[in-house]
Order: sequence, then C-alpha cells, then structure tokens
Amino acid sequence: MSTVAEFDVVVVGAGPRGVSVVERLAARAAPGAPPVRAALVDAVEVGAGATWRTDQSPLLLNNTYSAHTTIYTDESTPMSGPVVPGPDLMAWAADPAAPPGRPAWVERETAELRPWSFPTRRLQGVYYREQLARAAAGGRVSVAEFTGRAVELTAEDGGARAVRLADGRVLRGAVVVLAQGMVQAVRSVRVQALVDAAERDGLVYVEPGMPAERDWDAVPAGETVLVAGLGANFFDVVALLTEGRGGRFEPAGDPDFPARLRYLPSGREPRLVAGSRRGLPYRAKAAYPGGFPPRYQPRLATREWFAEAARTPLQDFRAAVWPQVARELAWAHLSTLLDHHPGALAPGVTAETLLERLAAAPAHGIDDVVAAAVTDPRWHFAVDRLDRPGPTGPFEEDEWRRWVARYVDEELRAIHDPLRHPRNTVNRAMAALRGHVHALVRAGAIDGRSAAAHVAGEFTPLGLALASGPPPRRTAEVLSLVDAGLLELLGEGAVFEHADGAFVGRSTAVRRPPVRARAFIETRMSKGRVPDTDDPLLRSLLDGGRARLHSRPNADGTRTTGSTLDVTPDGFHLLDARGRADERVVVLGIPAEGVQPGSAIGATPGVPSPLLAGADRAAAHVHAVREAAAAAARG
Repeated sequence: MSTVAEFDVVVVGAGPRGVSVVERLAARAAPGAPPVRAALVDAVEVGAGATWRTDQSPLLLNNTYSAHTTIYTDESTPMSGPVVPGPDLMAWAADPAAPPGRPAWVERETAELRPWSFPTRRLQGVYYREQLARAAAGGRVSVAEFTGRAVELTAEDGGARAVRLADGRVLRGAVVVLAQGMVQAVRSVRVQALVDAAERDGLVYVEPGMPAERDWDAVPAGETVLVAGLGANFFDVVALLTEGRGGRFEPAGDPDFPARLRYLPSGREPRLVAGSRRGLPYRAKAAYPGGFPPRYQPRLATREWFAEAARTPLQDFRAAVWPQVARELAWAHLSTLLDHHPGALAPGVTAETLLERLAAAPAHGIDDVVAAAVTDPRWHFAVDRLDRPGPTGPFEEDEWRRWVARYVDEELRAIHDPLRHPRNTVNRAMAALRGHVHALVRAGAIDGRSAAAHVAGEFTPLGLALASGPPPRRTAEVLSLVDAGLLELLGEGAVFEHADGAFVGRSTAVRRPPVRARAFIETRMSKGRVPDTDDPLLRSLLDGGRARLHSRPNADGTRTTGSTLDVTPDGFHLLDARGRADERVVVLGIPAEGVQPGSAIGATPGVPSPLLAGADRAAAHVHAVREAAAAAARG
C-alpha cells in the first residue's frame, strides 16, 4: 500500500531552482506563522540536482565565473517579494564556519577559489545544498527531502495535487512546482540502433547524456576512439579521458605562445578523432587582466535599436534582426583592429567611416565592408562563419592538418592576448546581444516559424559556440592534445555511422579515408526538449492531455509548435491540451523556457534573473493558496 504524506507544496526537481523556491518561501513567510511544509523531490540529489551532483569528478567544471553564482535575489531582479540577503558562492567560500557533514575536499577547493576562477560543479552543488539547509534553518519552511523519480501527477478531490514516485510513495500538496531543469531525452531510433550494433558486434558506444552519468572506464586505452560533438560536453569528456586517467598538463615554455601547454601522457588515454557539423570546438573564454572581461558597449545593435525592433510584431529574424546583429559583430572585429592593429587596415580608415559603411550595408554586403578595410589576411572575417573560421574546403588531408596547426596557434594567441584579439571582442559582443534577441522572441516580435528555425536553430547555437565556451585553461588543454597527436579534428560536416562491424567517421570538407574505430562517443546532451523527454511525469502529462506544447503565432495566421510546455505568462501555471490553466501546478525553468526565456541561466549577483523571479512567483502562489485555505478553515 502506498504511503501518503501531506505538504503545502511539492517541488519536483531540487537543483538550484528548487532551492530558490524554498528560499523565496522563507523570505515571504509572515513572522510567527506556522512553517510552510515543503517536499523536495529529486531523482539524483536533493539540493544539487543532476548537473551539480556532489559525487561527480572534480574535473567537471562550471563555465561561469565563481563570482557570478548566487541563489539570492537583490534589487536587480523584478519581483514582488522582499529581498533577503544571503551569501553568493564567493562569500560562502570565504566563510570559515563549516557545517557538520561537509565533505573534506570542500575546504581545499574553496581555498583555491577566486572570483574569476571556474568552480567545480560538485563544489557548486555543495553551495546549493548548504543554502537549502540555511533556508530551512530559519524555521519558516519545513523541508522534507525525497530522493526518487516522480512518475505521475494527479488531481485529487478538494483541490490537492498528488505526486507519485516510482517506488510507490505519494506526496500530496496544495501546490506542485515542477522544476526538473535540463530534462534528458529518450533514446532516438538512431541511438537505439547504435546501441544494438555495439552489443551485437562487441563495440563500445557511449550514448548522448550527462558526462557524470556515463561509464568512461569502458572507453579503451591506446585505441582510436571516434567522438561526435565539440561543444561543452566535449571538454568534459576530454578531461575525464586524459587527466582523469593520470595524464598531466604543464606549461610548454613557448615564449611565442605563453598559453601553450604540454601534455604528459599516462599511457592509459585513447587517441581521439573528433568532429561535428561545425568542425571546431567551442571558443574559449579568454584569460583577462584582472580576471573579468570588460563590458561590451554596442554601437549599432544598441538597446534603443532593439526597443524599436520590438514594436513590430511577427518579423522574420533573418531578414529584420540578424543583419543588425551581424553589423555589430563586424564592428566588434573592426574596432579591435582599429585600437590595437591599425597596420592591418587600409590607409585612411576611421571608426566613423566604418560605422557608416556597416550601417548602410545590406546583409550580404557586410563581409565586403570588412574585406575592403582589412588588408592583413590573418584578420579575415566572414559573418556567417564566425564559429568555423577559415576556408570552406574541401581540404586535402595534409592541407587540413596545416590549417589546424595555424588554428591552434591563433586560439592560443586569443587566450593570452584577450583585449587585443578581435575574436574575443566578437565573443563579448555576442554575449551582450543574445539576451536582447531572446527578449524580441518573448515580446512576440519574431514570427514563430522564424523563432524556431532561425533563433533556436541557428542563432542560439552560434551564441553558445562563441560566448558559452569553456575556461581558458580547458581549451589550452584540448589544444595541447592536438599538438601531442592524441586529438585529431576530423573536419567540418562530420558524419558518423556504423558499417561493416565498426564505427566510421568522415568529414565532407576533408578528402581523406574514413576513420574506423571500435569505440564511439557522442558528447551531445539533451537541450531540454519536452517532446523527446525521458521524464515520466512530463511524459504522462503530455500523453494524458494534462499539458500541451507552447506555440507561437506566425505572420500568415498559423502557429508553430515548439519544444517546451505551455504555461500562463503571469503565474506560469500549466496549460492543458484545451488551454485551461491548472492553478495548482507551476512550471519553472527549462521545460517551460518558451514562456520564460533566460530561465535556464543561473543567477548572477546584480543581474536580473528570470530563474529567481520565477521562484518568487511560485512562492507567492504557494503562500496565497495556503492563506486562502486557512481563511476558509476559519469560516
């Protein structure tokens, strides 16, 4: 018989969003009132969740600066609840008091933390867990923790909602908050076919997913291993298969390239041959003097320009917005050359003339403006190839290897010389612009079809490749493996398949024999797409008509269905297949990001946070329902 426990709120997903909901519940609680009874459910670890689980390898790093992590609101976040100060990650790390049960390694890692360093994910998980404990210790919220997988959400008589766990336990709450975060995907037909092929032919296949949840011991040492994907997970995988197997990185002592490292192998690492559609890894964050990059100030795609663009509904992003973004990225490149490499420009070129020419250039003419101004081929610029600089090919194999060697040197220069290298300015410009682009989508200024194809399908991946790269040392490590011959870049347009008893990789841009291997790693991870989710609770809501997918209007009167849940725009209440709101269910974060853009991003002190604002709305609703029930009970 199932056990049933009663709560004011059941929060499914107990990573940073769930912790933030508890903090906001405590902040909003009236003095002297009975504590809010909250149940927190997580399939991996309550307080840390899957991404920040505290049992993962210390080689898995955050790609956000230590000083840019908090769980607490401040005056920058638009919300109706009170601001209650609390320690951000750096303040927490500097506190000498250690609560009972804290892992011994925490002291070592906090001692090495700097505002501009990149913490381990496990350390950030400890921070989140201890902030959950801090919120509960105030006595305004009573927290019950449940580790398990939520599989079903049902409505009960009297208005309550019941969450059933896989082991049969039932948690009944007046309100349920769904905060599952980066939900993973079920195996696709392709992935299942590769799993079956590996089992049949005695091969090793590491399927897409979170690096902390994969068996890396299965990857053979000393053999060629194919790798698909050169994004964020790729850097994690490389670290686990090199330093994680006893290899070491040390300064190479190269006076021309101070950022260059030398890899000292253990003999247990594989030889990686990696490729992707783009063909090149995400661009690194640079090592800036003083730690932090300067703020980029747009000259063309300004805040005022975006505000004006938001006044026109249902525009085509490629035609109406991308050209201005592209002009700004071109200006970022040119302005750095003007400031630091004027000899690379044609005589007489000035900032004023370049800005005028860019402002007047059509989308297809932006590269021509740059080409007319830049005389040094080293600073070639093509706005549609920012994430894959260089010729489109096809390359002969030796020619490709020589190009990769030059690419490695240029990446090392950019890491070491951040303010003088235009690549870094372009990356900072992208970081400054992408939030404005997503705000246009949220405001209904972008046609739904274009939002799916051009923003989500093209612009967002480009922004990740340029502005969401790994720490600079992590990129330097990857580049040292290229130098050492332990990592080979397959080339642009990489294709991977199973054929004739082996995995095979090839590039459409490099003329070379296909690479055959008995081991294949896919570093892709789910983008939180709800239609493909392996989350049984979300799956049951969709299949049962209790939820629907969010859609956006198109200029022709039709609508384009997206990949996130539909919720109300104010309270984030779940909408069913007929568009009716369930006032007792609030959905936060990635599974509902179509209505909550930016909620996938962690909270940074002093920066408006959709994550924290959503948590405050959820907490306000829980208190309102609780107070209404109390008033009804009093008659």
